[in-house]
Amino acid sequence: MAEGSWPGERLIVGAQRGDVESISALVSGSHPHVRRFARTLCATPEDAEDAAQEALIILYRKIGTLRATGALASWMFRIVRNECLRRARLALRPPEPAGETRTLSAEDEVIRRLEADRVAAAVAALPADQRTVLVMRDIQGLSGRTVAAALGLSVAAMKSRLHRARAAVHRSLQHGARGGDDG
Repeated sequence: MAEGSWPGERLIVGAQRGDVESISALVSGSHPHVRRFARTLCATPEDAEDAAQEALIILYRKIGTLRATGALASWMFRIVRNECLRRARLALRPPEPAGETRTLSAEDEVIRRLEADRVAAAVAALPADQRTVLVMRDIQGLSGRTVAAALGLSVAAMKSRLHRARAAVHRSLQHGARGGDDG
């Protein structure tokens, strides 16, 4: 396998058939790509490592369900994206008071999930520097000074990136809300 390329079809087919060496080579050959993608999507390096590991475990367990061998990269990216989104949602969820549970109707739950996916997609589309600031400040709830210090920025530079990130997410959500009704 060439440096920087995804594992080939022969290896994938072998892994799908249950060949242990093929599975091992497939997982190790996919790891750098999965890790790189997780680092661009997840809020923290720790979440990225966890998401990459989870994706590789899913690859190991479910390689037999992959229908098209050429779809490995997109399948893995989707798994990583979903894991990063799951971790971001958990970070956003306020702790429920003891003994209190809230139930949503099925329709409300679907709408909430669709909206969360739209927001997550808008955040994922940001440039990495803006996404990192937005996630640290708005999702993780870190102070402006803490975010600036962690990223080696002045507070003013951090605020500028945060403002650009929030504006870009807002524009993306506004554009999506119109649903392409241009004509």
